[in-house]
Amino acid sequence: MLTDTTKDAIRAAYTRLKDGLPGFRARASQGKMIAEVAKALAQEGGAAVIEAPTGTGKSMAYLIAGVEVARAQKKKLLIATATVALQEQLVQRDIPLYLKLNGTEAKVALAKGRGRYLCPRNLAMASNSLNETSQMGLGFDADLALWTKPPQERDKKALAKLLDLFDRREWDGDIDAAPEPVSDVLRPMITTSAGGCTSRKCAHFMQCPFFAARRAVGDAEIIVANQDLVLADLTMPREEDGFGGVILPKPDETLYIFDEGHHVPSKAIDRGAAEVYMNTAVRQLSRLGRQIHAAYSLTDKEVIGKLPLDAGDQKLQELSDALEELEKEIRLGWLPAPDDKEPMYRGSLGQLPDAWVEHARALYVFTGEIERWVGAVRRAVLEMTETGPTHEALSRELGMALERIDRQVRTWRAWSATDGDNTPPLARWVTLSGDQQLICHASSVSAGGLLRSVLWGNASAVVMTSATLSAGGNFRGFADAVGLPDDSVTLSLPSPFDLAAQARLEVPAMRALPDAREEHVQEICDWLADNLDWNAGNLVLFTSRVKLDRVLQKLPIEYVRKVRAQGSLGKAQLVAEHIADVESGKGSTLFGLASFGEGLDLPGKLCETVVITQLPFAVPTDPVGATYAEWLESRGRNPFIEVTVPEATRLLTQYCGRLIRTETDRGRIVLLDRRVVLKRYGERMLKSLPPFTRVIEKVA
Repeated sequence: MLTDTTKDAIRAAYTRLKDGLPGFRARASQGKMIAEVAKALAQEGGAAVIEAPTGTGKSMAYLIAGVEVARAQKKKLLIATATVALQEQLVQRDIPLYLKLNGTEAKVALAKGRGRYLCPRNLAMASNSLNETSQMGLGFDADLALWTKPPQERDKKALAKLLDLFDRREWDGDIDAAPEPVSDVLRPMITTSAGGCTSRKCAHFMQCPFFAARRAVGDAEIIVANQDLVLADLTMPREEDGFGGVILPKPDETLYIFDEGHHVPSKAIDRGAAEVYMNTAVRQLSRLGRQIHAAYSLTDKEVIGKLPLDAGDQKLQELSDALEELEKEIRLGWLPAPDDKEPMYRGSLGQLPDAWVEHARALYVFTGEIERWVGAVRRAVLEMTETGPTHEALSRELGMALERIDRQVRTWRAWSATDGDNTPPLARWVTLSGDQQLICHASSVSAGGLLRSVLWGNASAVVMTSATLSAGGNFRGFADAVGLPDDSVTLSLPSPFDLAAQARLEVPAMRALPDAREEHVQEICDWLADNLDWNAGNLVLFTSRVKLDRVLQKLPIEYVRKVRAQGSLGKAQLVAEHIADVESGKGSTLFGLASFGEGLDLPGKLCETVVITQLPFAVPTDPVGATYAEWLESRGRNPFIEVTVPEATRLLTQYCGRLIRTETDRGRIVLLDRRVVLKRYGERMLKSLPPFTRVIEKVA
C-alpha cells in the first residue's frame, strides 16, 4: 500500500519538478494521474488504465509516481513503449531531466530485442563475404552472411563504415542509432535471432552489444523497453515455474508501465501468431538433414537424443511426407477463384475441415519429436570441448532451424487444438502467395486470455496509458481486448487545452460516400484544390495506399508538387523536409497512412490543417477480426457496434490529436466522410471526439 513516507516523497518530487522547470504550469490532469499511478503501483497486483491526452505531461507523471514507489518497494520500474522514438525520448531526455531536477541518481537501461543490436560475428562474416568467391567455406548450406541479391555499392560502403566504427568503439552497435543507414538487405545479415546466437560460445561474446545491454538491464533500477520485448519475455516459460523474467526482471519484482498502451492488444495477438510456408518448410527439412549429418560427423557420435542418424533421417522424411500430404489435401479441398488477387480460405469460427485437422495432429507429433531431437543435436555441438568456426556456424544454423520448427509446432498445435466453449476460437486460415505457395496460418483473436495469465496475474503491478484508450470515455472495448481485471481503475483525463477555442472540426458537404470510390476520390481532389491552404503546413490522412495514389494521380500538378507522400522517402526525411519548407514559408502537405495518424508531432505552423479522408474502419477481410466477429455474432452480440465502431473512434481521436500539440496551436480538422452525420453510429462517433467547435455543412 501507499505509505505516508512514499506520499511525501512523491509530493516533494512534484514540487521540485514545478520549481525546476522554466514556465511550468500546474495541470489538474497531471496531478490526478500522479496520484492514480502511485496508488495502482503501490498495491500488490494493482492495475490501472489511464487515458491522458496530449499536453497532460504523462511521462513525468508516471516517472514521479513510479520511481518513488519502486524505490520504496525495492522493485524495478519497467516502462514499455511501442515506438523507438518514445524510448529514446525517455532515455535521453525525460528520465535524465527527472533525475536532475530531483538531485538524484539511478541506473537506467534501454532494453531492446536482439534484432535491434549488431551481431559482431555476422558483421565480420558479411564483410568477409565480399572478398570471397564462395560466400561460406562450409560443406553445407548456410543462412548466415548470404547476400539475397548482389550487394549494392551503398551496402558495401555501409558495411565498411560500420565495421570500422565498431572496431574503434565509436559506435556501440545499436542498429537504431547506426552511423550509416542499414538497408533491408543488410539488416538481417548483421543482426541475429535467439536461435542464431551461441552466447558465451561465440568468440565475439565480450564485445557483443546485445549482451552488454543485457548486463546493463540486470543492474538497472529503471528499464525502458519496447512492448514486443516485454511481451516476449512475459510469454517465456521459466525453468522453475511460471512465465517471464528470462530476459527482463521477474514480473513479481517489477512495476510495469505500458506507455502507448493502445498498441498492447495487437502486439500480444501477434506474439501468439504462427504460420508455415509449406514448400519452403519441405526444402528447409532437406537442408536441416545435411546440417544434422554434419553435426553427427563433427561430434563423432552415433546416437544423439536417443536417435541414431538413420532413424533421425527417417523422422525427417516422415515429416516431409506429412507436409506434402497436407498440402495435397488442402489443394483438393480448396480451389481459389482465378480472379482472386489475395486468395484465402478461412475456417468459419476457426473450424477447419476434419481431414486437415487430422493431418495437423500428425504433424504436431512429428514436429514435436524433431524439435526435441534437433535441440539435443545442437546441445551436443555446443558442448564440444574443441570448437572452431565450423562448430560455431553449425550450432547457429541448428538454432535457427529450431526457431523454424517451433513455428511449425505452434501452427500445428493451433490447427489441431479444440477451442474452449466460453472463449473466442483461434483463427485458422490458408493463403496462397504470389508464387502459388500455400501458407498455413493460426492466431488468437483476442489478447485477453493471454494477458490475464502472463501479465495481470503475474506482475507486481501494471499501469497502461495512452492518449487514446477509450471510445469517448467508455473503456469496455479496451478492457476486453487486454483482459483487464474487473477491479482495475479506468480513468479518462480531460485535455489541458481549450480545444473548443483552438480547433474546429469541419464536415464539408460531400456528396459521395467512400464506397463510391472514383466519385469520392474526385471530391477529395476538388476539396483539396479549392479549400486547402497550400502555402501552410498540412497533413492529409488516408486509410489505403490505393486511394492515396489515386488522389495523387487526379490532383492538379501544381498541388502535387507541394505534396510529400508516405513511401516516397523515409518517414524521418519526409518530416524533416516538410518542416524545412514550412519554416521557410513555402508550404508543405504530407500525405500519409495510419502510421502518420499517430506519433507525429508537428506543432504550430507545421500543421494547421488535418484532413481525414475516410473513417478508419478495420479492413473487413482481416481473418483474425473476422473470426472474432463471427464468435461475437454466435453469442448474440454485435461486433460492428462492440468492436469496429469503438476501434475506429479511437483511431479517429488519435488522428485528430495530430492538430493541437501545444496551448498556442490553432487549426482545423476536416473529415471528408459524410457517414459521420448520415449513419446512426456516426452520431456516437462525433460525440466521442474531443470538444472541438463543430462545423457541419449541409448538402444543398
